[in-house]
Amino acid sequence: MRRREFITLLGGAAAAWPRAARAQQPALPVVGFVNAGSSYASWSNAFRQGLNERSYVEGQNVMVEYHWLDGQYDRLPSLMADLVRRRVALIATPAGNYAAQAAKAATTTIPIVFGVSDDPVRLGLVTSLARPEGNATGINFFVQEVTAKRLGLLHDLVPKAVRLAVMINPANVPTAEATLREIPEAARAIGLQIQILNASTSREIEAAFATMVRDGAHALLVNADAFFGTRAVQFATLAARHGIPAAYATRAFTDVGGLMSYGASATDAVRQVGVYTGQILKGAKPADLPVLQSTKFELVINLQTARALGLEVPNALQLLADEVIE
Repeated sequence: MRRREFITLLGGAAAAWPRAARAQQPALPVVGFVNAGSSYASWSNAFRQGLNERSYVEGQNVMVEYHWLDGQYDRLPSLMADLVRRRVALIATPAGNYAAQAAKAATTTIPIVFGVSDDPVRLGLVTSLARPEGNATGINFFVQEVTAKRLGLLHDLVPKAVRLAVMINPANVPTAEATLREIPEAARAIGLQIQILNASTSREIEAAFATMVRDGAHALLVNADAFFGTRAVQFATLAARHGIPAAYATRAFTDVGGLMSYGASATDAVRQVGVYTGQILKGAKPADLPVLQSTKFELVINLQTARALGLEVPNALQLLADEVIE
């Protein structure tokens, strides 16, 4: 072989080495992030923060597929089936009972990290909080458990209110059923009459407000729901238009003009889902990670909206608030 041919051959082989090395590198683990609501940058960032706390950086040593369903709960079973078919490393459902149940129904082997608002034992996700004993674990952020507290705060803000409308999304079966179990007793305890209104579409939300006005509802309690979260602006607009004081489960509503919100910090819960995701990617088993319970709650009051509704927010309530939006 001539010297020039030898050098050419050697150079070609050397050029191929990096390509061969890249081809032999293992694929990054894929996490399926599923939420039935709209895309929230703050939630995505919180999830990434949790991953970072366990030394995972999206795009470097883990890939995250974000699936935001905009309230289309009927898509959950097929989406979960697809994630299972593709054998993702983990399924994260950071804020939704129905999404967590759909994931659990789809697989008993792929790890699941959930964030749910109801008792995960009652939802069938784990055997117990301390010992999940399965492929799922996560955090309970107590949306349902603080419904009575949210109702009481709304009553403190609108003490003359007697007739209260409660809006639920019947398509979100687990959350709707939990509310229907708990809200009547909580309302009776403080002398309120309640009217349950169902809404699963934007038009039904508008129709529900029309019903409230016709029936003379004094105030509105909006149930925690991913689809309702996608319509936060619509809720704030309709409540302002009809002069109805309304209380919500998350600050996504008060940030866009809603009157008041009280509940567990959603971003903190999503961050913790990210932390557990990182731990499991490192080798921990869901069965060995106890279900956490939210310890960070926030009361947010929009004073501008209160003034527009002609409401005087008591000083005691303002002092109790974690944030007052001027």
